Amino acid sequence: MKKLSIVIPCYNEEQNIKLIVEKFNNVIKRNDIEVILVDNGSSDNSENIIKELLTKYDFLRTTKVNINQGYGFGILSGLKIAEGEYIGWTHADMQTDPEDVIKALNIIEQSKEKNIYVKGMRKNRPFFDVFFTFGMGCFESILLNKVLWDINAQPNIFSRDLFDNWKNPPYDFALDLFAFYEAKKQNYKIIRFPVVFPPRIHGKSHWNTGILAKWKFIKRTIDFSFKLKKSLQEDK
Repeated sequence: MKKLSIVIPCYNEEQNIKLIVEKFNNVIKRNDIEVILVDNGSSDNSENIIKELLTKYDFLRTTKVNINQGYGFGILSGLKIAEGEYIGWTHADMQTDPEDVIKALNIIEQSKEKNIYVKGMRKNRPFFDVFFTFGMGCFESILLNKVLWDINAQPNIFSRDLFDNWKNPPYDFALDLFAFYEAKKQNYKIIRFPVVFPPRIHGKSHWNTGILAKWKFIKRTIDFSFKLKKSLQEDK
C-alpha cells in the first residue's frame, strides 16, 4: 500500500498539467506516493499529454471521466482507485503548490494520529476573495453548527477511513465543504497550515469568471448546505 494518494482533477488544463507533474517530480523524494491525474471530461489535448507523462514518471496513475459531471465527480473518480493509506486532492491550475502536499504528509507523519485531516489555509489573496470566503465560512459554520472556514483551500489530505464512510458526496465544488464537514462530524483532528495562493500561470478559471459566477457558486453551495442540514435532521 502507498502512504499517500493525491488526486488532481484536470478539466481542460493542457497548459498546466506538465508543469504540475514536473513540480511533483521535483518534490517527491520517496516511492510510496502516487499522483492520480483525472482527465475530467476534457475537450482539449489533456488526454494525450497525460498519456505521454505516464511513460515518464513512475509515481503517476490516471483515470478518465468521459463526460464532465463536475469537479467533485472527478475527484471521487480518482479517490475510488487510490491505494494510499492517506488520500486527498489538490488543483491542477498551479495555484496550489505540489510542495504543500509534501508538507501536509509530513504533518500527518509527525502527528502519528490515524484520524487526521490536514488542509491548507490560503494567504496573499485579493481582499474581495478573502471577504467572500469569510462570509461563506460564517454562513456554513452557523448553519451546520461546526467551525468551517476557508473551505475551498487546498490541499485536502486525510485517512482513507473517512472516505470509506462517506454517503452521497456531492459532484460539484461542494465536495470541499462535504469532506471538511464530515471530518469535523467524525471528530477528526483538524490541522491547518498556511499556503500561498498565487494567480494562475496559464488558462482561466472554469468557475471564477466574475460576479455572476460567484453568485452561482454561492447559490449551489447554499442549496447543498440546506440539503446537508436536512439529512442531518432526518438521521436524528
